[in-house]
Amino acid sequence: MGKGFFNVPVAVNEPIKSYEPGSKEREEVLAAYSELFNANTEIPLFINGKEIKTGTTGTVRPPHDHQHSAGTYHIAGKDEVQQAIAAALEARKEWSQMSWENRAGIFLKAAELIAGPYRAKINAATMINQSKTIYQAEIDSACELIDFLRFNVEYMTEIYSEQPESTSGAWNRLEYRPLEGFVYCVTPFNFTAIAGNLPASAALMGNVTVWKPSDHQMLSAKVVMDVFREAGVPDGVINMVNADPVMMTEEVLTHPDFAGIHFTGSTGVFKSIWGQIGANINTYKTYPRIVGETGGKDFIVAHKSAIPQQVATAISRGAFEFQGQKCSAASRAYIPRSMWPEVEKLVRQDCDSFKMGSPEDMSNFITAVIHEGSFDKITSYIDQAKKDSNAEVIIGGNYDKSKGYFIDPTVIVTTDPKYPTMETELFGPVITVYVYEDEDFEATLKLVDSTSEYALTGAVFSQDRYALGTAVKALENCAGNFYLNDKPTGAVVGQQPFGGARASGTNDKAGSKLNLLRWVSPRMIKETFVSPVDYRYPFLGE
Repeated sequence: MGKGFFNVPVAVNEPIKSYEPGSKEREEVLAAYSELFNANTEIPLFINGKEIKTGTTGTVRPPHDHQHSAGTYHIAGKDEVQQAIAAALEARKEWSQMSWENRAGIFLKAAELIAGPYRAKINAATMINQSKTIYQAEIDSACELIDFLRFNVEYMTEIYSEQPESTSGAWNRLEYRPLEGFVYCVTPFNFTAIAGNLPASAALMGNVTVWKPSDHQMLSAKVVMDVFREAGVPDGVINMVNADPVMMTEEVLTHPDFAGIHFTGSTGVFKSIWGQIGANINTYKTYPRIVGETGGKDFIVAHKSAIPQQVATAISRGAFEFQGQKCSAASRAYIPRSMWPEVEKLVRQDCDSFKMGSPEDMSNFITAVIHEGSFDKITSYIDQAKKDSNAEVIIGGNYDKSKGYFIDPTVIVTTDPKYPTMETELFGPVITVYVYEDEDFEATLKLVDSTSEYALTGAVFSQDRYALGTAVKALENCAGNFYLNDKPTGAVVGQQPFGGARASGTNDKAGSKLNLLRWVSPRMIKETFVSPVDYRYPFLGE
């Protein structure tokens, strides 16, 4: 069979569609939304290419209409988890040996399926299941997932091309092997792209996976799995299993062939998993790779030279798009006293103009938070702020869960820079503002650095280049993605590799080859063309 060194298509970011009134894509996604909303989709487990229905089920309920059932999903027990692990290990025998160009072709096809025939469906599923506006669904479940799939293929070829120096007498080569075992992928509700990328990136590098999606994302997870299957991912390579998370993690982490975890979720859960891996370390055949992106308490800092309109827009978008349910969402802001009246006025105008309701009505900028537990947690902090003497709810503060889990975009102003909502990740449409004296910029930067355990994203606004330089240096360790004169959300694959440190994760930068390197175990091969026949070195001569 002929062979060659193959060039893959150059990766480019998928253009974002506008969905303006009267557009074809708007009509298509609304039709897909209506069909899916009323289809009552049944979502099985996917193990070794088979659809498994356990009879133990949960219900898909749109957060903006929680009395409606949009589907049911089947829940695994211990037996199904073990079946998925066994299926993955069996599939590894062939998948790990498949030529890289064939793996590339599968995931490039997946990207094109999402860009084309699946685009409306995956966006509609994300709108229904995660209550995203069409724009938030488009940049996530369509564009970002397409970008992950395309760019990861390009990054894979770059990794494989990185080879050591050789000489005329010896040929040195690096072989980038998949990990020995299976990879456990745990994904969150808030980004369909993350749900698709975590198993796909590991699988692209020749690994096999057991994927646990969030039970609050099952409808869009099924569409992702449908895409992978149509693209030609072989049976057993990606097994989608929803189960009790404690039970499933226990089954996975006590298996000797556990080779790594690709995780996005809460800091507490990730620390617990890390502890379990440590406790089980003598069980494993190899040291597992631990890759995680966790929480954030992301900031906006304005210098007195900043433009108030830009700062206000960064707050309105950074804090309230997708109801603040992004690990990168702006949730604490530091504004100089001279600027605060203007910024407050502009943010208030924005919030007064927001419409809230179902994402099916595309004039709505705000929809619902994901579930009742999230709603209750967020509103408890809002209620406490209304009572506390060192905090004031100046915008929003209202909420209603009678039909959907709706919380008004809320701005709290505090006189205490260590007030609870300045430190605690709420994962909702709430931002807390601390107003500082103009001359205290550098002292405020120290506050920013020391206030939170997290270090995911942050933004500084200034027209003074010296002030920006000071901020970049002072905040070196408190944001893995750092933005100058822009909101702290919206990282684009291929442009801003994403991840943070401290309690925000291992900073392995999804959307770059740094992440893919975590899913290979290199083997160095040296081939000597003419082997020595005498042990004696010249220094041994008389």
